[in-house]
Amino acid sequence: MGDVIDEIRAIVGDGNVTAGDAVSEDDTHDECLTVAPVRPLAVVRPASTADVSAVLACCDRSGVPVTARGAGSGLSGGAVGRSDGIVIAFDRMTEVLHLDAANQVAVVQPGVTLAQLDEAVAGAGLVYPVEPGEPSATIGGTVATNAGGMRAVRYGVTRNHVLGLELVLASGDVVRTGGRMVKLSTGPDLTQLVIGSEGTLALVTEVTLKLRRRAQARATLLAPFADLPALAGAIPALIASGVEPLMLEYLDMLAMAGVTDAAGIDLAVPPTVREQASTYLVVALEGRNHDLVDADVEVAGTVLQDQGALDVFVLEPSAAAELVTARERAFYAAKAAGADDIVDVVVPRAAIPDVLARAAELAAASGALVTGCGHAGDGNVHLSVFQRDPERRHQLLDSLFRCALDLGGAVSGEHGLGRAKRDAFATLADPTLLALLRQVKHAFDPKGILNPGVGPVGGQASDAP
Repeated sequence: MGDVIDEIRAIVGDGNVTAGDAVSEDDTHDECLTVAPVRPLAVVRPASTADVSAVLACCDRSGVPVTARGAGSGLSGGAVGRSDGIVIAFDRMTEVLHLDAANQVAVVQPGVTLAQLDEAVAGAGLVYPVEPGEPSATIGGTVATNAGGMRAVRYGVTRNHVLGLELVLASGDVVRTGGRMVKLSTGPDLTQLVIGSEGTLALVTEVTLKLRRRAQARATLLAPFADLPALAGAIPALIASGVEPLMLEYLDMLAMAGVTDAAGIDLAVPPTVREQASTYLVVALEGRNHDLVDADVEVAGTVLQDQGALDVFVLEPSAAAELVTARERAFYAAKAAGADDIVDVVVPRAAIPDVLARAAELAAASGALVTGCGHAGDGNVHLSVFQRDPERRHQLLDSLFRCALDLGGAVSGEHGLGRAKRDAFATLADPTLLALLRQVKHAFDPKGILNPGVGPVGGQASDAP
């Protein structure tokens, strides 16, 4: 592969290619706990769409696998390269190319982080509302996984905010989809097809995003419940009340203890309430002004109490911010506590108690500990699994994924399939659907060089990494 690497060095500059032992350990893995790091042949850092195009054309001619990488904050192994391939890292393509405040649109390169974008648009009174819990995540990475997060109950996920893409195909050809208009009807929507494809169809080199007006007021409620069915029953009642929550997050008592202890937070919940509570609902509200938010707080508090909350606490702004940040960092708290895997499944929100009850049964049968938190408003369940034995853990998760499907859900709500869940998806999915997805993959990437081994048609675990 020396000639290929030399050709790539000539394209992007010698200093923007690291190869062999010079590849940084950080570039060999993402945050997935179960996918082993892999040292690729080289890590390439392009500066432009033209660079990406030339590199892909070179790799396509030589049949060299290519894996795209953002910040490496993913949880499914989707950004882990192959030992016989290269990784294209986008940390030199970090420009906010255009901010159109009048049309509430931003055009950015894929290496722009969520934190950088927020800083760029805040001065115009705008916000990009997708917040998956990691501000260092890149826009390109969130597009690749269709990232969601805690605000999805109100604003939706990444695909609801992407208006257009610039794509580089495996051949090196460059195409554009969509644009700064908010609607069009000109055939199949290739923008939406690429979102969530985990770098298996094309590499994204530019993203056009829809922004929102930034809210001026916010309040956060904490409602402890004696059991999860009571909490789950409160959610449709709360939404039916006309209140539109920014966040609806649940944490079981172990998850709540874990995130608050890790962050050193004392929410001042009375001991008598803590003793009765098995789960907590965090409700964040926002609006144009404090009067509107205060009115929503009153409605939400009444609904929660009527639905059986043990109490309803309106948190002080500083405590609310600390709790939301701690919830965002739940993965790191679980990782520090020694979790062996952290997975997500998604079900209709009314089925959350069913899937968690099944998870508890499976954990008991496996001799495992499973704790949970998640996005109660959209049925996205996040589970920290403590089970050292790989075979028992695999059996537990396989049964959990089957349960989610039986309840009308899916094996992943926002983390993607990556390498970690590709086999589970392939085993459980409709064969006709898999065949169709393979045809789509072949149309975009005939030689199969883009992120092989990842996603719904990524092959089996026996494939060489």
